Amino acid sequence: MLLLLNLLAIIIILLIPYLLSTNRKEIRYHSIAFMLIIQVLITLFMFRTTIGRTIINFISSIFNILIGFGLEGVSFVFGGITDSPFVFFFNVLLIIIFFSALLGILNFLGILPWIIRIIGTIVSTLTQLPKLESFNASASMVFGQSEVFLAIKDHLADLNKARLYTISASAMSSVSASIVGSYMTMVPPQFVLAAIPLNMFSGLIISSLLMPNKVEKTEDTIHVKSGKEKGNFFDVLTDAILDGAKIAVIVSAMLVGYIALMEMLNYLISVIGNVVGIQITIQEILGYIFAPFAILLGIPISESVQAGAIMGTKIVLNEFVAMTQLQGVIDTLSERTIGIISTFLISFANFSSIGIIAGSVKALNDKQAKVISEFGLKLLFGATLASLLSAAMVGLFL
Repeated sequence: MLLLLNLLAIIIILLIPYLLSTNRKEIRYHSIAFMLIIQVLITLFMFRTTIGRTIINFISSIFNILIGFGLEGVSFVFGGITDSPFVFFFNVLLIIIFFSALLGILNFLGILPWIIRIIGTIVSTLTQLPKLESFNASASMVFGQSEVFLAIKDHLADLNKARLYTISASAMSSVSASIVGSYMTMVPPQFVLAAIPLNMFSGLIISSLLMPNKVEKTEDTIHVKSGKEKGNFFDVLTDAILDGAKIAVIVSAMLVGYIALMEMLNYLISVIGNVVGIQITIQEILGYIFAPFAILLGIPISESVQAGAIMGTKIVLNEFVAMTQLQGVIDTLSERTIGIISTFLISFANFSSIGIIAGSVKALNDKQAKVISEFGLKLLFGATLASLLSAAMVGLFL
């Protein structure tokens, strides 16, 4: 029954962008079918084979070791404060600095550009999607939704609306590798690792349905910059560390602001509720709104409102706020619900990301930034569908 429900969810998730497609004649059905098969194989391998589970556990253990290294740096600077009630900032967000430093080193050595080029080439060859879109999708698995546009800045001016949408949707459907370690301290690591490749294909699938585009061979070119073009080793490392610090501070500021605003709204609602005799919170309102989506994904009805509240919080606020909400109720949820919700949370699909992406592109190309602003809500809509598709794929094997 759950299998049929999950298959129905996948069909509905794919049907929605198809019905809203801007150009159905240009949809590459064979590419979409192939990417769906790849997603099924990835999820099957990760969750239903001994080798897959062993690999996932091994990678998780490596991340745990790296997180331990990061905590050593945090402990040296802040001492015993890491054991205080302020554990979230020190033991979760500051880990971003260490992972950002590692990415900086790998980028300088040319390892990351090489891996991204290989993955992008494989994706383009197998799916017959344009090289630029394939490269950008693979780069989005590593770089954040701001940094990824730097790698393709020389191509931005030449992109039409459909191609720009696909590029932006890949960025919003992804997560930055520098904060993956922080995610793993908040939700089960295996679902974080599964969501990363699934989201890459989900973003491409939804974009290919919603805003398909035909690219001529003469337009299908890509130039990848090497990390060594940025300067010497210590310049790159210093910049990476400072970038990580900025991300940690920005995430902290957003959490302070968003959670404070949510509590203020809950207080105002409670005041109104006392007058009309109804007590409800923002979380409960979001829970009832998104409960049908949770049920469609195969989450038990008894847990659907809780799950819907977490999903809604992620879209309206951001994934970190939603993860803290999940942590508070994780002991009361089934393993299936935890897996589906955790997978859904691993992306940048939220309202604030519209401004982040538009602002990042504006720094590189003002004209294209205005185009992104025009389809901002459609971008969030597509990225949310991509998150639902990835979650539904994981639900098939839980």
